[in-house]
Amino acid sequence: MSTKEKSLNFIEQIIEEDLKNGLSQDKLRFRFPPEPNGYLHVGHASAICLNFGLGIDYNAPVNLRFDDTNPAKEEQEYVDAIKRDVEWLGFKWAEECYASDYFQQLYDWTVELIKKGKAYVDSQTSEAMAEQKGTPTQAGTDSPYRNRSVEENLDLFERMKNGEFEEGTHILRAKIDMASTNMLMRDPIMYRILHKHHHRTGDNWCIYPMYDWAHGESDYLEQISHSFCTLEFLPHRELYDWFLDNIYDSNKVRPKQREFARRNLSHTVVSKRKLLQLVQEGHVNGWDDPRMSTISGMRRRGYTPMSIRNFAETIGIAKRDNLIDVSLLEFCVREDLNKIAPRVMAVVDPVKLVITNYPEGKTEWMEAENNPEEEVMTYRQVPFSKELYIEREDFLEEASNKFFRLTLGKEVRLKNAYIIKGESVIKDADGKITEIHATYDDDSRSGSGSEASNRKVAGTIHWVSVAHAAKAEIRLYDRLFIDESPDTHKDKNFLDFVNPNSLKTVTGFVEPSLTTAKEGESFQFQRVGYFCVDRDSTPENLVFNKTVDLKDSWEEKGKKEENTINNSLKEINKYFKVTTDEERAAIEKTIGENIKTIANYSLLQNSLKKNIANNKASLLFSNWLLKYSESIKVSDVESETLHKLYNMSLKSESPFVRLEVLQNLKNDVAHFEQFKTQLSEMKTSEKNEVVLKLLSEMI
Repeated sequence: MSTKEKSLNFIEQIIEEDLKNGLSQDKLRFRFPPEPNGYLHVGHASAICLNFGLGIDYNAPVNLRFDDTNPAKEEQEYVDAIKRDVEWLGFKWAEECYASDYFQQLYDWTVELIKKGKAYVDSQTSEAMAEQKGTPTQAGTDSPYRNRSVEENLDLFERMKNGEFEEGTHILRAKIDMASTNMLMRDPIMYRILHKHHHRTGDNWCIYPMYDWAHGESDYLEQISHSFCTLEFLPHRELYDWFLDNIYDSNKVRPKQREFARRNLSHTVVSKRKLLQLVQEGHVNGWDDPRMSTISGMRRRGYTPMSIRNFAETIGIAKRDNLIDVSLLEFCVREDLNKIAPRVMAVVDPVKLVITNYPEGKTEWMEAENNPEEEVMTYRQVPFSKELYIEREDFLEEASNKFFRLTLGKEVRLKNAYIIKGESVIKDADGKITEIHATYDDDSRSGSGSEASNRKVAGTIHWVSVAHAAKAEIRLYDRLFIDESPDTHKDKNFLDFVNPNSLKTVTGFVEPSLTTAKEGESFQFQRVGYFCVDRDSTPENLVFNKTVDLKDSWEEKGKKEENTINNSLKEINKYFKVTTDEERAAIEKTIGENIKTIANYSLLQNSLKKNIANNKASLLFSNWLLKYSESIKVSDVESETLHKLYNMSLKSESPFVRLEVLQNLKNDVAHFEQFKTQLSEMKTSEKNEVVLKLLSEMI
């Protein structure tokens, strides 16, 4: 890691500190430990990218370990899906492990704990046990079975293992402290009886270990150096360490549990239980429905592995839970597809266009570029004929001067083809337009070099030749929930926010080149959006899923906030041109008030990162984001991002930028220490009196 020139996030800092304190580099080992009780979702994708990313950065092995300790909810289907998802994201695990691999060892260790008087069989009902456990402010009371003899406990535990008792009649508990302030330390359950068939061990076991007992010990057996999990497991760390204390051999690596914040995604849910409910109640068509937040669903929708990895890297690792706007994920998807997806022509809502003066029966093949982002441009041939399909929204019988598509009496260019002029329409009995008639300029063919071909017209629209078009089922997907945080409302069920328009299926037409497209291939339907071939597609019945729009057009509020950012960036340039302090103060006040109106956390994070550039206006704006925003705090921003902002701002040519970054550093105690040396050196060379005065106060 030391070879990488970047600031470290807090997890990397933990690892670096351990290496510095004597942990050998070759002892580093990480793991991703999913439960095979459902499909992985976008939250798991972040955890996958974290653990496997650390493995790549440190050249350390990463295990894929299935926490298969509850046969009542686990299935081989989920195991297979998880492996498929991890591989699809582009990662390779060192060893494929299962908690069930360690059932015998866990049992043997448990017997030793019983012999040491540190575990006992409890025969209370679950209700009695809950009452006996106390509350966070009131100590628990001992179970009446807490002081059973070692012999009796050993006998009962073995009989539990042998299947002599019904479920719920006995459990095994660790004997720790019923008065502990940590409720998890009040004699936690280690084993429960389950007469269920296990997908790997069959019917060999009638007792199964609880997560807290199995997890840390599995880490230990695999010699995992760092066990990273989400914040809800922070209270479990004390128990994790207590169990390790009782089995740890000082000659081996002792795993260290550390926690990071869960990154929730807006307009979706990432609870396996709720995702399963969506599937079972028919709100979606399976775990891989393209509206689901599962990795399988995102793959089927057309999201790319790189876009998800870029998303995980963009949101980073934090110590506080945050709701990430789904538009950031969509931006990452759009950005990746823009580079790799071929451009094609498809009409989603077709209306027929007849070019009345084009020769009957004639077909021309037009040259069309596949992707302008390619380093070496490639082209394909697209058939053109007298009758075409165009998008219904691309024509208005009567339109204002601001309508830059086809209308009567005005010209528009057909993409890669000719300039046409609207002449008349044919309507059905209900007044709906069924045909548009137009004329074309036969000297205006794109790329011909003629004077007419270079004539500028207001707009360009796409089309598909009727004679050559392939009919396609087009599934237009939208966000599954209309609320950005559907499962956080105490007085409402998350299902109340299911978007009734999350899927609309239409029949459209695509250019003939798409008849050979394979499952999973992505395309940009020009001027419409990005689409991919669904697994239901066949050569006879093409099916395309809408992946994402060309632009984020879902929320008007989002657009307004983006405009606020852009307008503020334009306004900030004036700050450097005015000559008085009063004028500068007025500009700062206006921009500061605008920043306070922006609530979109992801937009603020993105804007902050985007504007950390070697430009004084951008740097000043980034510093003002930290100064004035009420939705994002210094503690929310990745250390790497802050380090880059502070470093570039301190070196800025503008004293205004240097002054603002000093103010931010002054209030950022966590990072101030890292810049003390740089600030001391800066004092000797600083020429601006105001900046120098503040420096002197700080150092």
